[in-house]
Amino acid sequence: MWAEQYNRQRHCRVILAGIIWQKEGRERTEIMSKILIIEDEEAIADLEKDYLELSDFEVTIENAGDKGLETALGGDFDLVILDLMLPGIDGFEVCKKIREEKNIPIIMVSAKKDDIDKIRGLGLGADDYMTKPFSPSELVARVKAHMARYDRLVGSNQKINDIIEIRGLKIDKTARRVYVDGEERIFTTKEFDLLTFLAENPNHVYSKEELFREIWDMDSIGDIATVTVHIKKIREKIEFDTAKPQYIETIWGVGYRFKI
Repeated sequence: MWAEQYNRQRHCRVILAGIIWQKEGRERTEIMSKILIIEDEEAIADLEKDYLELSDFEVTIENAGDKGLETALGGDFDLVILDLMLPGIDGFEVCKKIREEKNIPIIMVSAKKDDIDKIRGLGLGADDYMTKPFSPSELVARVKAHMARYDRLVGSNQKINDIIEIRGLKIDKTARRVYVDGEERIFTTKEFDLLTFLAENPNHVYSKEELFREIWDMDSIGDIATVTVHIKKIREKIEFDTAKPQYIETIWGVGYRFKI
């Protein structure tokens, strides 16, 4: 049913694409960001591709998990849109393998609505989780938000590294690396962003909603678990005792605070 709806929307979108190209009458010579879609439902993947290409993204589609993983690791992509239920290798395993090698944003999409799936996906390194069905326009908006934040954070040309050091914790903002007592800890894009934001604003209590808006650049409706999962993963990497955190405190009923 949902695939049929996507097919109808895609047909209308393709017509619109033709109109836009005729109206513009120009070649696109600029360097476009590269998006990889790993999705087994071809109608859905094609519709997502149409919308993204209209927003000046270069899009590649893979329909199987194993082939998608191979393409992701071998290609120079700026963002991956990853379906959860895939033939060959499921989305969880693909996400895990990509995150071990690359630090690019990953948006996981699935028809599965259970919080446990969302928590697992985010815990494996996904930067966002969207539940089907969703508007293709919303997907494009989220892609742009993740790309903009990623570009801002990794596009710096500072010659002197910007470093935050607090009680054995060293955050190198320029190199985007984190050390605990001299030992490097590996962080995903959003884990690093969230830790850095809290460390730059110490002793200030932020609600989960405020943190989601700040780090993910979008409304937090239905996505509170995203912040909780990322805080948990950060604590596991920087705290000596996660039950008694010395850096990121939970202020019950309110949110989180970075303590100095």
